[in-house]
Amino acid sequence: MDIDNLMPWLGRTERRDAFVDAWPVEGLQALLDQSGPCVPGSEAPLLSQWLYFGPTVDQSRIDVDGHPKRGRFLPPVELPRRMWAASDIQFHAPLLIGKDVTKTAEIADISLKQGESGALVFVKVANRYESGGTLLLEENQTLVYRDHPPANSAAPASKQAPKTPAWTVCHRPDETMVFRYSAVTFNAHRIHYDRAYATGVEGYAGVIVQGQLLATLMLEACKANAGPKIRRFSFRGVQPVFTGETVFAEGREKEGGCDLWIRDEIGVLRMSGTAELDH
Repeated sequence: MDIDNLMPWLGRTERRDAFVDAWPVEGLQALLDQSGPCVPGSEAPLLSQWLYFGPTVDQSRIDVDGHPKRGRFLPPVELPRRMWAASDIQFHAPLLIGKDVTKTAEIADISLKQGESGALVFVKVANRYESGGTLLLEENQTLVYRDHPPANSAAPASKQAPKTPAWTVCHRPDETMVFRYSAVTFNAHRIHYDRAYATGVEGYAGVIVQGQLLATLMLEACKANAGPKIRRFSFRGVQPVFTGETVFAEGREKEGGCDLWIRDEIGVLRMSGTAELDH
């Protein structure tokens, strides 16, 4: 596979403005069983940047997978399956309800790798969020594009999660929870709600729980057990989690921060992460 045709997108930027309205934060809090009013000037929870700047493109520009058609800001990668693979986020100042925020995104890297299932194209996007001249956070996001799995292909090799967590929080995300998260993030990717599409077209075992939702559950468990002052958070998807599965958000402290992970009932690692604490 040749990615030379994608290189003109390298360095491309996109700038968008948004008003930090209360309702998506209130929706997220309800999803997390933390419901309560959000008043102007109050701090939005960490990771609330994902509730704004959704893909508000015209319906005529939505592709078969539910994402906006490629070739505008994101490069026109020909591989059909797209996943949010990882993020590395540095928090500088809180996102405040009732304020205007500007997001500037840049295509920072485009690379081709060969995996067990075929070609993989990685697109890295550097995002900056600012309000009133103050830098709020920086997020380096990695997207991965891949082909449909070959017929009768073997499941990817699994990796065991760490055995000695300091905390564990059980979750069983169902399709209602996943739908509600898609609603507050305005995410129309069909793998998160359309079982027939997810299984019959993209070849997954079921409806997929959003990586951002799993990362949120992982960070919430960290905040509850290690403290809410977090200056940096990173996560990487290892294996998809499907609706109806029971998973555990776990972690333990280390010097300067925490190791975090999501595992399933038999101990298989599904997501890994780290947090740096600001004591």
